Amino acid sequence: MTIRTILVDDEPLAIQGLQLRLEPHEDVEIVDTCSNGREAIRSIKTNKPDLVFLDIQMPGFDGFSVVQGLMEVEPPLFVFVTAYSDHAIRAFEAQAVDYLMKPVEEDRLAATLDRVRQRLAEKRGVEEVDRLREALAEVAPEAAAEISEGAEAPSASRFEKMINIKDRGQIFRVDVDNIERIDAAGDYMCIYTAENTLILRETMKDLEKRLDPRRFQRVHRSTIVNLDLVKQVKPHTNGECFLVLDSGAQVKVSRSYRDVVARFVH
Repeated sequence: MTIRTILVDDEPLAIQGLQLRLEPHEDVEIVDTCSNGREAIRSIKTNKPDLVFLDIQMPGFDGFSVVQGLMEVEPPLFVFVTAYSDHAIRAFEAQAVDYLMKPVEEDRLAATLDRVRQRLAEKRGVEEVDRLREALAEVAPEAAAEISEGAEAPSASRFEKMINIKDRGQIFRVDVDNIERIDAAGDYMCIYTAENTLILRETMKDLEKRLDPRRFQRVHRSTIVNLDLVKQVKPHTNGECFLVLDSGAQVKVSRSYRDVVARFVH
């Protein structure tokens, strides 16, 4: 798997240094280098790279402006590279794969590329399945329909394993396995783990798309529960019930979502 890559930095020495550090990684192919944000946007639209190493502070269009300038196309993966640590929060808000400090350390770069490879493998796996379905639909539409019906249970690899949460001026990287439940309050989500309660600015609908529905289910209009952490089901009145979680917390399941409880009845 070749990782087609573009390097963007207004300092030629910074680009040269990154090129040298990328040379040992044989699967990384540098298809272009750019010295400013406008060049970067044009090159990304033309070359359609898998990955872009993007400097943040550049004259004219900075790194964040580059990301915004690509909203109408399918963006590549971004790794921000900068000499200033105070941009880290914005970088993760922009869904960057990683945030590297100059001068880039070889071990840190290797770890970043491992994350890039994992993201690309997951993305390409989904794309390959879609292509096979399209090809099958042309030659055997009935079989394709059966496969589509059986594809309602999505692969776990398509969903987030870690979620970045900006809270109280810090970025917390939360393992989704440790999320016990999520409560909605407008456009804000309260994320509960055994160790912490964090606030995430995101809608319930968007957050649900990022979590594996075989594990995370809505049990109330404003509550999502990690089914793996349910240890007891307590019947209540009017067809409602409570789920008792590992922490001891109790979450009411409304009648509209009582089919979730059926998963625990064998």
